[in-house]
Amino acid sequence: MQSITIHAPAKVNLALEVCGLLPGGFHDLDMIMQAVTLYETIRLEKRPAGELTLECRAADGTLAADIPTDARNLAWRAARLFLDAAGIADGVFVSVTKAVPSQAGMADGSADAAGVLVGLDLLFETGMTVPQLCALGEQLGSDVPFCVVGGTCMCEGRGEKLRKLPNMPDCIFVVVKPEFSVSTPALYKKIDEVTIAKRPNHMAMESALISGDLDQVAKNVLNVFDPVVTADHLELNYIKSLFHQYGAISYQMTGSGSATFAIVSEFEVAAVICNMLKDNYPDVFICKPV
Repeated sequence: MQSITIHAPAKVNLALEVCGLLPGGFHDLDMIMQAVTLYETIRLEKRPAGELTLECRAADGTLAADIPTDARNLAWRAARLFLDAAGIADGVFVSVTKAVPSQAGMADGSADAAGVLVGLDLLFETGMTVPQLCALGEQLGSDVPFCVVGGTCMCEGRGEKLRKLPNMPDCIFVVVKPEFSVSTPALYKKIDEVTIAKRPNHMAMESALISGDLDQVAKNVLNVFDPVVTADHLELNYIKSLFHQYGAISYQMTGSGSATFAIVSEFEVAAVICNMLKDNYPDVFICKPV
């Protein structure tokens, strides 16, 4: 095998709780993450020893000149880490075609890194286990281990402690990314300074997932960052009002934002919501849990 193509899914947070601080200054998180059918496409090709190159393309296939293609890029670092850890002298060419919006709270860079790790394991037939790939991913970023595993997971600590949960009941997500982005470090600083009025009930969410009850899953969707970001960006209230008006059963910001998603039970409802949003928001997506 000389090349391989991997489709790396984005994620949304069904629940996100900030529990406090960990040693070293990182925040202690309890999250329930869900992979969705919005994919980054990663092509990997074997190259001569010592050669490691990366290109990034937009969804239309054009080169994305504003994205770094060196050690500043998580996909490049993932390739370098894997080759070194596996003792592989061969080089590799990495091509990433972007589909997931950046600075959205959907783990686009982490998905790229995870896709590179999984893809290189297959390309070079190294036979690494999922825990081994997750351990490499943990060195790259907090969301990378989840992006290796996918599906529906409880993620704790910095996000690296994973426990598989029952699959999300069949449903449709509508995701919209407003033009503004959120500084994650600034948001964590702010969450330390405010009173969190409502926190997610992870036990209730897990119970709903076990029973396959979509309505109960929807009732327990909650992200403690959402009201903090919304207070500064009232535009999110407008998006949520459209979600509500046109039949979404739940809606919430994902991660540290600014992408916001709705859960709907029928494609027709999702199509109507997209139609109402698309004139003002170019980044609107319909996807499903995966």
